[in-house]
Amino acid sequence: MLEIKNLSKKFGGIHAVNNVSLEIEQGSITGLIGPNGAGKTTLFNVICGSIEPSSGSIFFKNKDITGQPSHQLFYEGILRTFQIAHEFSKLTVLENLMVVPGFQSGEKLMNAWINRKKIKDEEKKIKDKATEVIEFLNLSHLTYELAGNLSGGQKKLLELGRTMMVDANIVLLDEVGAGVNRTLLNEIAEVILKLNKEKGYTFCMIEHDIEFISKLCSKVIVMSEGKILTEGKIEDIKKNEEVISAYLGRSGAV
Repeated sequence: MLEIKNLSKKFGGIHAVNNVSLEIEQGSITGLIGPNGAGKTTLFNVICGSIEPSSGSIFFKNKDITGQPSHQLFYEGILRTFQIAHEFSKLTVLENLMVVPGFQSGEKLMNAWINRKKIKDEEKKIKDKATEVIEFLNLSHLTYELAGNLSGGQKKLLELGRTMMVDANIVLLDEVGAGVNRTLLNEIAEVILKLNKEKGYTFCMIEHDIEFISKLCSKVIVMSEGKILTEGKIEDIKKNEEVISAYLGRSGAV
């Protein structure tokens, strides 16, 4: 589904991403791990169009999307979440979901004057969809709660919910488990698995929690110093001496 070929991103003399090539298969959950500063988030930023690559190519379903901005990739079904949740804190959980779909009729001033029924009908469909998403996430008790009042884990669930409002093809998860307690982390894992198995979502996730990665990912890619160090099943990755050295700088278990 997603193919990266010889991708690089330089900031001055620093190679944050250095000649990276990888593939993400449709319907998979792929882990992207590595020590801090390995280039993982920069790679996500380049894929999602937040920053342009210095060189290399990105293909999505065999279409060259290299350098396309984030708002265009959104309509291709390429979405991401962030390590620090980006909710609209003064809107409710329901409202946070309802603002996601693009090209809503109510965004045009002319429709507000002459096509109010169309706006009303469309808003009902979006609200119904948002309500379904909230139920899927087991957040019904927080439907009308301001998003800014949610816990860290609940905000991460809300971010996943936003991807469901537009039926994403691939979701890039940037440390979805960061700062989340173990109970909510298990809930997030179950949601990711359900989205993958029941709705066919493809995921690529940056994560430091090896237990979390082990539960979810069929393939794990390891980055270090901007490059791909190795890839494979988590059981093999845990035993790889190069990976252990990159993480710990000494022998030991990951």
